[in-house]
Amino acid sequence: MPSDLDLVFKAYDIRGLYPEQLDEDAACRIGHAFASWAGSERLVMGRDMRTSSPALAQAFAGGAGAAGATVVDLGEVSTDALYYASGVMDLPGAMFTASHNPPGYNGLKLCRAQAAPVGGDSGLPEIKELARTPVHTPQARVETDDILPRYAEHCRSLVEVSLLRPLKVAIDAGNGMAGKTIPIVFGPLPFEVVPLYFELDGTFPNHLANPIEAENLVDLQRAVTEGGCDVGVAFDGDADRMFLVDDRGRLIQGSTTTAMVAERLLKKFPGESIIYNLICSWTVPEVIGENGGKPIRTRVGHSFIKEIMAETGAIFGGEHSGHYYFRDNFRADSGMIAALLVLEAMSETGRPLSEMVDPYARYAASGEINSEVSDQKASLEALAAAYVDGRQDRTDGLTVEYEDWWFNCRASNTEPLLRLNLEAKTQELMMEKRDEVLALIRGGV
Repeated sequence: MPSDLDLVFKAYDIRGLYPEQLDEDAACRIGHAFASWAGSERLVMGRDMRTSSPALAQAFAGGAGAAGATVVDLGEVSTDALYYASGVMDLPGAMFTASHNPPGYNGLKLCRAQAAPVGGDSGLPEIKELARTPVHTPQARVETDDILPRYAEHCRSLVEVSLLRPLKVAIDAGNGMAGKTIPIVFGPLPFEVVPLYFELDGTFPNHLANPIEAENLVDLQRAVTEGGCDVGVAFDGDADRMFLVDDRGRLIQGSTTTAMVAERLLKKFPGESIIYNLICSWTVPEVIGENGGKPIRTRVGHSFIKEIMAETGAIFGGEHSGHYYFRDNFRADSGMIAALLVLEAMSETGRPLSEMVDPYARYAASGEINSEVSDQKASLEALAAAYVDGRQDRTDGLTVEYEDWWFNCRASNTEPLLRLNLEAKTQELMMEKRDEVLALIRGGV
């Protein structure tokens, strides 16, 4: 096991290098701890295509069995399919994945029954302490289930299939789990799919499955523009996050997709509440309000969003990072459902995606910029003092708003970094303020 479980237990999940930090013994202990903590006689488990996933999953099942739990093994699935299984089976769930991380990593995303979150404030610390106890007699008790046909039918049920028209869609699976799920979900639909890197390969031979980084979308942009596609869709390694490229090859920000999906859902379900996190563009609450919805702002992170969705009954939640949450999907995130809703909107309007997104291009954004600092707290306090004349909010890090620009600066949970997101009414003002704030952050390192 890792010498210190604190290395692999993060704010929202479990993640580390295999086998240096996360090995079979650690997975076995975590399986025992999770089954004991969850108090369920059955758990559902899935895994991604990483080369270490089968061995780690087998070890986890041994630990869970030693705690008296039978594991329902889904095999290779996407994270949103695991969440769906947790919902329909009413079982706690465990997904072996390191999402968008490089191939040397692996990890676990855990949930309670009904896909309820397990995070730093909802169980992970307790599971970590339980996992310090060795498991002397692992004994896996495993059943298997193929959830993907039911998952695919569920995804399709959330759009009007009769509205869909034969769009040409380039999809970059990044050698991740979308390569398995897309053919099953899209099979009966009228789309012409142009597949990129659908072969499951945990070594990521083409590019990292991290679509938030622009360099990983170059191949998709080329496929769209050279192939005359209507849209490009990119998924991360475990296929729960999704990013878009429009018909002109332009990258679409997660905030824009959030606004577009929010508008789509408010046409179907007028007056509903919609969650957005505090680094989303000003555009998002504006579009929600303009379409008769109730915008609700929350912290960054799935556990906070799912909790507020449960409290408010919100129909949808979106994050700038490409996570999209749906009330009718057990409040879990699904890049697949978000992609289908965008394709439904494109089908109904008959307009190019480039035209559809133009009304959302209201502000200039910096994107997330990381800076390494020696003292995160001191750096944030220095920023607060420098911008004391702005409207300040400490919900998550420091947010400062002015009439024509705003920024949020948050500390990383796992690294000595500050993450800056800044937006302004003009490109010139954004660049000026971005450089000004970064100089303050980096001058105090």
